[in-house]
Amino acid sequence: MRYLEEFRDPGLARRLLDEIHATVTRPWALMEVCGGQTHSIIRHGIDQLLPEQVELIHGPGCPVCVTPLEMIDKALAIAARPEVTFCSFGDMLRVPGTEGDLFRVKGAGGDVRVVYSPLDALEIARRSPDRQVVFFGIGFETTAPANAMTVHQARRLGIGNFSLLVSHVRVPPAIEAIMRSPRCRVQAFLAAGHVCSVMGVEEYPELAGRFGVPIVVTGFEPLDILEGVRRAVRQLERGEHRVENAYPRAVRAEGNPAALRMLAEVFEVTDRAWRGIGTIPGSGWRLADAYREYDAEHRFAVTGLRTLEPAACRSGEVLQGLLKPHECAAFGTVCTPRTPLGATMVSSEGACAAYYLYRRLGPGAAAATDKEATSVG
Repeated sequence: MRYLEEFRDPGLARRLLDEIHATVTRPWALMEVCGGQTHSIIRHGIDQLLPEQVELIHGPGCPVCVTPLEMIDKALAIAARPEVTFCSFGDMLRVPGTEGDLFRVKGAGGDVRVVYSPLDALEIARRSPDRQVVFFGIGFETTAPANAMTVHQARRLGIGNFSLLVSHVRVPPAIEAIMRSPRCRVQAFLAAGHVCSVMGVEEYPELAGRFGVPIVVTGFEPLDILEGVRRAVRQLERGEHRVENAYPRAVRAEGNPAALRMLAEVFEVTDRAWRGIGTIPGSGWRLADAYREYDAEHRFAVTGLRTLEPAACRSGEVLQGLLKPHECAAFGTVCTPRTPLGATMVSSEGACAAYYLYRRLGPGAAAATDKEATSVG
């Protein structure tokens, strides 16, 4: 309760910024691993309020953006089948595959539906026993428990015409992959509070110690992010590398035991490809053997796909924190929300979408978007 009272203090933002400015003595690079945090940072100009020595690097924290191209192509192939009702959250419908997206499949007559929960898809399957209903299960540890529970329910209720196209990924292996990269500049991490609310923080101390990086769990509001930056900078200046929980109103060290039990029953850890990054060992989940009959990849045996990323798209470098969106030549010119080359421009959590929406534009992109806005008007 005391924390919440401090959070409501109208002078807290100024004090946090003052302390950060007073603490910094040298350049530091911090990475947020959450697309929601990226949008909050850009929307509120947090990166512009920080000392120039503190750089915020945008990491692979957008679940839509990191869904591999091969999985998008598999979704397109399954959704185009006449016996299939393909269900997904809305932000997946415009993610480009090698050829087209789910909107194009829908326009060609495919039964593609936007749902708000995997349980909505399960209910469609229950009411339509003559259809094969597939839900596109993507995302980090935050969304995985709901998808696991839905498959569990399908088996318990005997709904055999439901399946899950699984593309779940895990944050800690991604942090390790980033730190192992020879091009890595990251010196501290802001960990995603919603992920840790499910998983807890037990996987992070080993990473912090092995790579010598502070990891601060934080939320998504501007004050949450400023508090996370303050703690990370304080550790860096002191030569420390610990895990701190700056989001105690939502995160407990042990996480959510019920969600963890469901994940352990329904899923098993596997290697997973990340779009624009490549395969990261142990970075994803797949359905366990006991639930394999509900695996859409297994059920529809979609194989032999040839995937091809647009040559001009540099979203992989954006996702690795190696490139800011407006540093890409295609950004805001040939790649816009209307004509996206990659998922980072489509998703509501994508870094490119944030830069475009909040006008963090390069000179060429600014001219192109002004022209687009005029034509729309």
